[in-house]
Amino acid sequence: MRESGGRHQKRDAGSSGSAPAPDRPVREDRFAGRPADRSLDRSAEQGAGRPAGRPVDRFADQEEFSRRTLAAADFPVYGVAAGQAPAGGVPAGGTMTADGALAGEALAAFETSGGELRWVEVQCGDWRSAAGPYVTVRTYRPGAEPGERLPELEDLVEDERDRVYEQLGVDEGDGPGRVRALRAWITVDGEPCAVEVHEDRPVPEPGAPAADGPEPVWAGRLRVGGLTVTVCARGVAPGAVELGAIGDFEDCLRGRTELLRDLAARRARRVPVEERELPPAVGMEAHRALIAQSVAESAAIEAQVRVGRTPRLPRGLRGEVGAVRWEAAVRQQMRLATETREEAAAAVTSMVNHLNRLSQQTHWLVGTAEGEAAVEEVVRYTVFASEVASLPAQRAWAQLWRERPGGGGAGVWEEQRLAEQLWLSAWEQWRAARR
Repeated sequence: MRESGGRHQKRDAGSSGSAPAPDRPVREDRFAGRPADRSLDRSAEQGAGRPAGRPVDRFADQEEFSRRTLAAADFPVYGVAAGQAPAGGVPAGGTMTADGALAGEALAAFETSGGELRWVEVQCGDWRSAAGPYVTVRTYRPGAEPGERLPELEDLVEDERDRVYEQLGVDEGDGPGRVRALRAWITVDGEPCAVEVHEDRPVPEPGAPAADGPEPVWAGRLRVGGLTVTVCARGVAPGAVELGAIGDFEDCLRGRTELLRDLAARRARRVPVEERELPPAVGMEAHRALIAQSVAESAAIEAQVRVGRTPRLPRGLRGEVGAVRWEAAVRQQMRLATETREEAAAAVTSMVNHLNRLSQQTHWLVGTAEGEAAVEEVVRYTVFASEVASLPAQRAWAQLWRERPGGGGAGVWEEQRLAEQLWLSAWEQWRAARR
């Protein structure tokens, strides 16, 4: 349930010569507040059959939307078995019900494609504590594994660390840490099932006692009656987890609504970054700082893709830090260029995309004197429309960005590809003139 507190820059990270990606499956995610989730909220509201004039309660509408979706599930969905208590007791911060079960049962996420439910994930435990105990269980519909690539166990662990960062503001560091591959047994419907487990224990900060470091997170995948089931947990050992088929989703649905309301209340207490008093910026330093972060983000994602990992921003580059830098740059653009907020945001957006694309298409932007000069000229052109040496490249980018296609056929994309070549050629001519 992600909330950055600021306006995100619009990015066009891919090559302009590639066609747009196909529509993605509809996903109801644990990270509420992102644009994709808002579209799902609207779908829930529109289809809930709400009487005219009744006040909008998007959480109740979303619950009803989820209820109808799960009612159509034509395969068993597994969760932590009712009445289960983890072996060895509950860690500090964990919660249990009167009958000894882990509290906090809730629907975490689900995905549909073509009107068909693809998977359902439920959670159980103390989501407010980074120590746990906390368990998520995802059940895929039969036949999912041959038809799609399922997430690696390492990605499930990183998803859980993302959740703790997004919901609690706790950064457990970017993985992998100290990794172990284990073979364990998880009880499913009273029967033991073998499971291969990936455990990741973050490396403590230098000088910090190992005992004070974050708890390990583990993930495992198993087959249950022709279904693929994945489990991810913290604060509880694999052997202490017992799964069972969920007969009634009402507790999960109500738990999700309670969790969404809780997170919404937390977000409401935050002051939007646009309304905050920020430290005064000097000159164009805010622009430079935003560019440095943006290029670092792109480089980090590209590095992950090259080694076959799921691309995700390092947690230290997300959230408040990026939102504050973005806001500072927009405010400075408004002041220095005498622009409205809308004009300044558009100018900063173009600037960021310009240098992101240039860093992806060239080898010289990062870590070279040429790169530093290019950044400086892009910034000066953005703020003052200066007659910089790279003016032809600046104008070529302005046209490329202004005429970027939102769709269209092969001819449109071919025109965009040629425009990109002209833009890159202008930068090469600038480089040659500097020698």
